[in-house]
Formats: sequence, structure tokens, C-alpha cells
Amino acid sequence: MAAARTRIPSPMARIAACGDHAMERRTFVALVSGGLLAAPFVAEAQAAGKVYRIAYLGNSSAALESELVAAFRQGLRDLNYVEGQNIAIEYRWAEGRYDRFPAFVAEAVQLKVDVIVTAGTPAILAAKDGTRTIPIVMAAIADPIAAGVVPSLARPGGNITGLTSMTPDIDGKRLELLKELVPGVSRIAVLWNPTNPTNASRMKEMQAAAKTLRLTLEPLVGAADSQELDKGFGAIVAARAEALIMDSDRALLAHRGRIVDFASRRRLPALYPYREFVQAGGLASYAPSYPTMFRKAATYVDKILKGTKPADLPVEQPTKFEFVINLKAAKALSLTIPPPLLLRADELIQ
Repeated sequence: MAAARTRIPSPMARIAACGDHAMERRTFVALVSGGLLAAPFVAEAQAAGKVYRIAYLGNSSAALESELVAAFRQGLRDLNYVEGQNIAIEYRWAEGRYDRFPAFVAEAVQLKVDVIVTAGTPAILAAKDGTRTIPIVMAAIADPIAAGVVPSLARPGGNITGLTSMTPDIDGKRLELLKELVPGVSRIAVLWNPTNPTNASRMKEMQAAAKTLRLTLEPLVGAADSQELDKGFGAIVAARAEALIMDSDRALLAHRGRIVDFASRRRLPALYPYREFVQAGGLASYAPSYPTMFRKAATYVDKILKGTKPADLPVEQPTKFEFVINLKAAKALSLTIPPPLLLRADELIQ
């Protein structure tokens, strides 16, 4: 029987829910295949007028990113862009293999797309290296300045703009919430993806935040595939970690079932960077409202297609965040969630 959910009727929760609409079968097939839209479909649209072409580059897979893609597509529809009529989207999925991106970008350049939309740091880095002329919209990136993508958020310059998922204190906020969830915790294991080029600097920031909160981050487990995860789980057990926190890398979503199961079996309270982990049985998550960000990315695409230069569009930081708690997971861990923390939650999973 599916777990019952109680939603706090906040604007954030209502906005995030908008990304849950089911995709029609034809578009879903296109997403999963990562291929071109059917030629007759596009041809019919071209007969009616200009058809803009967008290349969408995703870090993981269509299945894992379906909610975010739905939010992006809804944002386009809200701005009167209809796939097959005045817009066509070419979806490409790296499925965690970031070395695929240069070829995807080269293909987008060959197709002469009007805009490239990227979801994640590896995708935007490949797009930046692959073209200086095609406008690029970042639907989400951890830190575009540290990654060398833009010189500043206010004045990105060049052909790149969009949204960043980071705020200066988000790692500290996650550690703070974990400490509130588990009073007395001192040693926290960190799971991160070392193949993401910006994660090393993120680890330094997380270490600094932990020091302020008098927490020890140990061990730091780098894991990009199943084999590395197995080794990482062993290191966490050997270090006798008291809790677990994860870096914001959507490639790890593919392993969320194994990660949540490990934390549950070892009775490790965990604070995750995405709500999908909590939906899979994890304890809690704190993150920007990614559906809101991907819907907002559509407005960047719209402005660019109407003539605005990416250099003139500031990069936006998130303003909406979601704090989700799984009460069933808390009970299994014998945790009593403080009432003030329950009141701050945007969603409670029973």
C-alpha cells in the first residue's frame, strides 16, 4: 500500500506539484529514446510557420528526469510554445556517462538548433566548449562561477545564462537540519560523485560548514558507479559514521534505491539533496524546488527566441526550497522529530 502524504499548503509545494503531470505517450517515447522527433510530425509543424529547435542535454536519463522535463515543457506551453507546431526539442541523455556530452553538443551545432538547454554541470561545460554562438540556457548548475561558466551572476556575458541551484549557505543548511533531526550527532559520512568537475570545491565548502557546526565529515566517499558504491558503503561502516549526507549530484539518483536501503539497514539517519530519495524511503531532504527552476528555464528560452541576448539576462538563484520529511523512516530509526521542525516541513510523508 502506497505511503500516505500530508502536504503543507504552501506556495512552494503547489508550484512543485505542477511538474507531476503525466506526459503524453508520443513525447514520452521521444524522451526515452533520446532521438529526434518524428519527421512527419515536424514537417507538419514547419508548414504552419517557424519551428524553433531546442537541444536538451540531461545528465541522467529520461525516466529519472521526467518530472523536470514535464515542468520545462509546461513552462513552454504557458508561453504558447507547442511541440510539433512552433517548437521541436531534441533530447539527449548521458545516463551518467559525461563523456557523451561533447558528441551531443557537436550534433546540436550540426542541427543548427536555436537554443541549447543544459541540466547539470557536465552538460553546460561541454556546451560551453562546443559553441560560442548558440545561446545556452542552464536549467540547473551547482556553481557556474566556480565552474568557470560565467564571470558573475549579474552579468554572465557571452552566450550563456540561466539558473543556478546553489545559494551560499545551502550545504551548511543541510548539515544544520541533519543536526536538528539527530541531536548529538558528530560524525557524518559524505557521499559524492568525484566525476563531476565542481564537486571537489563543494566538498571544501561543506567541510568549512561542518567545522562551524562542530561536526566531523568522515569518511568522504566518492562513488560514481555500483562498484564504487559497494566500496563506499564498506568505508562508511568501518568509520562508524552516525549519519549520512549527500552532495547535490543527480547522477546518484540512479542508485537511490541502494543508497536508501543501505542507510535503512545500517540505521543511518540521512539528509538527501533530492526529494526522490525521501519518496524512496529516505529520512529527509532539503533542496531548491527543481520543477520551479526548470519551468523558469522556459522563460529564458522565450526571451532569447524573441531576441534578448543571453549576456543581458542575469543568472538567477533559487528562491523556493523544499524540506521533506518521511515520518515512517523516522519511526523506523526511533527518531522523534521536534515539533518546530515538523512545522517547517513543506511535505510530510506518512
